[in-house]
Amino acid sequence: MQVMPGMPGMPGMPGMPGMRTTLMRIDDPLRDGELLTRRELLRLTSRGAVLAGLLAGCGLARRRHGERRGLRILFTSQGKTGIVAADGGGLRYFDFAVPGQATWQPGLILPGGRILFLSMEPRRDGPGRPFEEYYTQTPTHLWVHDLETGLLEEVCVKERLAPFVTPALYLGGDRLLVQVVRNRVGQIFSVRLDGSDPRELTRAGEGLPYGLSLSPDGKRIAFHLASPEGYQVWTSGVDGSDRIRVAAAPGHLYFGTSWSPDGEWILYVDCLHGQDPGHDWADVCMGRAGGGEHRVLTSGQAMWFAATYGDPRTRGGGSNVPAWTRDGRILFPRRLPGSKPAWEYQAQRPDVDHFNRDFKPELARGGTEICRLDPGDGSVAALTRSEPPRWDFRASESPGGESIVFCRAAAGEAPAIWVMDAGGGNEREITRGIDCLGADHPRWLPS
Repeated sequence: MQVMPGMPGMPGMPGMPGMRTTLMRIDDPLRDGELLTRRELLRLTSRGAVLAGLLAGCGLARRRHGERRGLRILFTSQGKTGIVAADGGGLRYFDFAVPGQATWQPGLILPGGRILFLSMEPRRDGPGRPFEEYYTQTPTHLWVHDLETGLLEEVCVKERLAPFVTPALYLGGDRLLVQVVRNRVGQIFSVRLDGSDPRELTRAGEGLPYGLSLSPDGKRIAFHLASPEGYQVWTSGVDGSDRIRVAAAPGHLYFGTSWSPDGEWILYVDCLHGQDPGHDWADVCMGRAGGGEHRVLTSGQAMWFAATYGDPRTRGGGSNVPAWTRDGRILFPRRLPGSKPAWEYQAQRPDVDHFNRDFKPELARGGTEICRLDPGDGSVAALTRSEPPRWDFRASESPGGESIVFCRAAAGEAPAIWVMDAGGGNEREITRGIDCLGADHPRWLPS
């Protein structure tokens, strides 16, 4: 799913046109093996600096120096972003004390230990308004946070294109692609990191582009386009030129894109949305980056597409997409026969929350398992298996290929972040999130 995506702020608030907000650096208060008390934290922040991070979750140890030595994972929990080492150490949460921002989440990972964060102001909607009527009216802001220095700086404030701007793809250097929505019409623009020099990549009215990915050589992009003719997969140059259609067919929702390690194929999913209006299931597909060949790699809508989890207090979700491994194989969550999640989609009523489901745990059964698919010979190997079955999803391989991170949830429960060896086995729970209320959207940080 596209990350949740600004209208310039009020006087004195971040987001004013041309204003650059920087949160001053403070020395890292985490001494090796020690924790700050809340009183110490308040004393430090009262000096006018804002500390990024520091809420513990579920009693896991926080070891900053150990975290630096090993692999780290970003994730979200209760509207906050957390960071944790792959061994479960160094758990902390970013807590940016910027007024007027309701939620924060990581958008893009930039070179040099920097993360582009997206913040969103409180919702601009009235009771019962459909999701599409209010969501893109809610102002967003983009920020770059330096993990080493602690600096937080608002970016994309020059030549602001709309209240609703979200990060889509980092192109290298000082340019990135952003999604802009004006009057419910979405476009992709290429801009400099400060927001200047905007250039159209897609045209207004041709459809809403999502799921962008960059080719290994950095010369082309892939994306899916939610057009009046359906969801289609395209590639183009990084300036939008030389566009090639990879996948499109009536009745098929082609979603999400990622390039194979050799740059020859685009990975995406195919949901038969007419039969499945809740988008619960899909098949894994890939097509030639240059067009001309579309391959369906699974059958029977075998992949769990719209992940839904939790109970009414901890409910959540978001689209699953398959992921490449470094050796050209594919990770995806395969459903067990007869499986049904606890949240049932209600197609007969208007969608006012982009969820539109009723909690029916009595109907839930089965689960999913993380599988590795070889597109060369079609073989599929299950990497996780649980008894009773649970719902495993959002798997991705670590930068060095030694581990896989994924989410796991029992039916009707919130998910936790888990890590296992690349070949399966040695599964270990890393965190259940803030107050054990769930952790989702794990993402590896480059070493």
